[in-house]
Amino acid sequence: MEALRCEHLTRAFRGRCVVDDVSLALEPGDIYGLVGRNGAGKSTLLKVLAGYLAPTAGTVAVGGEVLGPCQTSAHLGCLIEHPAVNPGLTGFQNVMVRALAQGLPNPKAEVAEVMEAVGLEAVAGHVARGYSLGMKQRLGLALALIGRPDVLLLDEPFNGLDPEGVRQVRCLLADLALQRGCAVLVSSHVLDQLERLVTRYGVLREGRLVAQMTAQEVEEACTDYLCVEVAEAPRALAMLEQALPEAVFTMMPDDAIRVAGATADTVGDALLAANVSVRGLYTHTRDIEDYFVDLMGGAGPVRGAPGGAAGSETVTCASSFTEPSKDGDPRA
Repeated sequence: MEALRCEHLTRAFRGRCVVDDVSLALEPGDIYGLVGRNGAGKSTLLKVLAGYLAPTAGTVAVGGEVLGPCQTSAHLGCLIEHPAVNPGLTGFQNVMVRALAQGLPNPKAEVAEVMEAVGLEAVAGHVARGYSLGMKQRLGLALALIGRPDVLLLDEPFNGLDPEGVRQVRCLLADLALQRGCAVLVSSHVLDQLERLVTRYGVLREGRLVAQMTAQEVEEACTDYLCVEVAEAPRALAMLEQALPEAVFTMMPDDAIRVAGATADTVGDALLAANVSVRGLYTHTRDIEDYFVDLMGGAGPVRGAPGGAAGSETVTCASSFTEPSKDGDPRA
């Protein structure tokens, strides 16, 4: 059974479509990285999935159960934007309040377990007001983990964490997915951290999910071509085309030979057999950041939500809907 599914999910604010006809599904154990520029609609999408915002159109199902508008699920654990922390309580007390609200049978032990899991056991008795940004982020993650949810929705969970904290959270999420089958949907602009963690990617662009792919597919897309640098390029090219007819060879402007459809070992062996002097033989790898920037549709981040000022032309969603009358501004 799928852990999470949304179909044709749409959310509009005052005529502007912030989440536009998004459909995706997570299986147990998936770690799904949601990538998008600032203002692409990532946070709004997670809020609708969590039940914090009602969708304008579309459905959300958790564990096969279709949720109603603004309906939350006990199977969901969420960390979206700023953690809901009471600054006057200790870290332990903050999580205990959540545990008691969920009616957990052994709340004290559960709270101690999640505080240790997020690395806050040493400061669990400290008042949250004195927590650093990174500690508050860890506390928010502890709040999301209480009750052992089947699905985690995490919006920029690495914000404020030092390198050791990032490593610890990354290992924790990987362990939850592998050992407990927890499905994780995580949005982040830190592509390096997603690259080390996720099993699948989704690219959000102006509210639309423009691409979905596995981590393996991204790796293959970023491995662009094999490049050969030789002393006698024309002779080497003719020899390679004859020796390896199934491969494709292209002479580059700098006289390097671009190879597709053959491995470095095969090309190297062919050149060696023909007594061709090789200056360089390497794989030209496309940078993952460049790859996603291309998919996201621009070279730089957009700060704030896109769109015109008041009175500008209305943006219409791809899907049909009836817009709610009064809503706050989107925060994507």
